[in-house]
Amino acid sequence: MDTRQLRTLLAIAEQGSFSKAAAHLNLTPSAVSQQMQSLEVEVGVPLFDRSSRPPRPNTAGMQMLDAARELVRTAEDAIGTITGRKVVGTLAIGSVRTSALSLLPKAIVELRERNPDLRIKLRVGLSDALLQDVAAGRLDAAMVAENRDLPTALRWNPFIREPLYVIAPPGSKQMTDQEFLRTFPYIRFRAAVPLAQAIDHELARMNISLNEIAEIDTISSITSCVANGLGVSVVPDIAVRECPSPLVTAPFGDPVVTRRIGLAQRHGSPRAMMIEQLLTDLRNVSGEHASS
Repeated sequence: MDTRQLRTLLAIAEQGSFSKAAAHLNLTPSAVSQQMQSLEVEVGVPLFDRSSRPPRPNTAGMQMLDAARELVRTAEDAIGTITGRKVVGTLAIGSVRTSALSLLPKAIVELRERNPDLRIKLRVGLSDALLQDVAAGRLDAAMVAENRDLPTALRWNPFIREPLYVIAPPGSKQMTDQEFLRTFPYIRFRAAVPLAQAIDHELARMNISLNEIAEIDTISSITSCVANGLGVSVVPDIAVRECPSPLVTAPFGDPVVTRRIGLAQRHGSPRAMMIEQLLTDLRNVSGEHASS
């Protein structure tokens, strides 16, 4: 097999059909079909369910897709290293929904300025699914919070460690974190993520009787509600910095509770050098709370 066949297979999976892949690759549909037939002969098994229209990758085809992603990326990296060219190809990145997500586009811009031929594919999803995709090679790296259940096939490197704050509406009298929580209605961050768990754990330790007024599953919505006077809540530093309203804040916890976010990648990833560059860029844009 050659990388042309593998790239065609990947294009079929991405575009959804032989004809759309042909248009994407500037080939004829018959050329795409011939390449896939040749690949199937070499592999020794059918890779597509041709009883469906358009044909879809079968179980063997899905396994071949995983191998194709790995082989194409390895070939691209090897060519770049040998020839001294800037990195080409695609870097597939996943990220959880987090207030720190705003840092990723800034880091990607810096990365692409040094490697203009590099394509970036970004997918936002849930932490567990992203980690599974990194382990399977469907993603090169994923931006996730510190995770005690990290698969053994992966390693995690932090780029930011930021403090949490109790936030109160603009113009509020300055108080301590516990005074804010006792005085104002409380907006709880309710989500199945480590940040929400860390906040709830510290609240339980404080043993404060909260007057809960709302449960919200996104940090941006919480800061908006606080900015409009609904109550107080607990959010990371980035959310405070990016809120357009001048929120009143107090450090949360004693000692102050922090959260760490980093990049997960496979051990021995063929994109390790590129991921390390991205990690450096993320630390650069994280400012005073950058972590190593």
